[in-house]
Amino acid sequence: MKILLTGSRGQVGFELQRTLAPLGKVIAPTRDALDLADTQAVEQWLEREQPQLIVNAAAWTAVDLAESEEAAARRLNAELPAQLASWAASHDALLVHFSSDYVYPGDGSITWQESSQPKPLSVYGQTKLAGDLAILESGAKHLIFRTSWVYSVRGNNFMKTMLRLGGERDELRVVADQIGAPTSARLIANVATLAAYRRLQADDIADGVYHLCPRGETSWQGFAQAIFTQAAALGHRLAITPERVLPIPTAEYPTPAQRPLNSRLSLQLIEATLGVELPDWQDELSTTLEEFLQSTQ
Repeated sequence: MKILLTGSRGQVGFELQRTLAPLGKVIAPTRDALDLADTQAVEQWLEREQPQLIVNAAAWTAVDLAESEEAAARRLNAELPAQLASWAASHDALLVHFSSDYVYPGDGSITWQESSQPKPLSVYGQTKLAGDLAILESGAKHLIFRTSWVYSVRGNNFMKTMLRLGGERDELRVVADQIGAPTSARLIANVATLAAYRRLQADDIADGVYHLCPRGETSWQGFAQAIFTQAAALGHRLAITPERVLPIPTAEYPTPAQRPLNSRLSLQLIEATLGVELPDWQDELSTTLEEFLQSTQ
């Protein structure tokens, strides 16, 4: 099987190169080889390579910058998924796509279901929702995974930023009223690949939207404290202690894009569909943190 993987240089894309390899020949073109902003180039590439599985890990993830560069964000987050879905529908290919908790309004304290009414608060969220809807309406075979608070050993992310700041400062103020589940790129890649395999080989998974994150919930402050606690236990030297991570409300950390306060995602559907129990977010953090710290020694 020929597999097109977009966004292979990103956090999730990097992990997907490893997990998808047993399924077939993974083709992961760089930006020089395939400009995803170029509609014609994408169409020509698809027609030439004829992939049976398209895994779209490419996205515009600069949430705040999307507020001022909407056209660029819309191309990657909405128009590209729509184009890939249209091609997949007409060529009987499977499209696997990654979405975001930012499609929900983020209010209250309920756990969002896949059927919950979307109401994004930002351009980023609006463009991600537009991509989801285009895929759902395309008629293509598809799996859409909505996830939250992605981090990994590679790339720029909250875990690595906290480790850097925690080595420089003895006190930090971190937002404490946004609640969600920190999700490792490794977990996303593992689960998405399993689901794609089941969809292609056993055909016992329905097309649609699935939430994909670990069990449990925390705030950004709680995430930071867990990073420092676990890093110290692994022998990593820090200038800060978890107690010196002080809580602040979102209002004290203004950003161009509005963030959802409630990013709780129900896992009932994906766990029941795959017959698995997803790990706790703290266990995932431990695995990722240990790998990162070993890579820096």
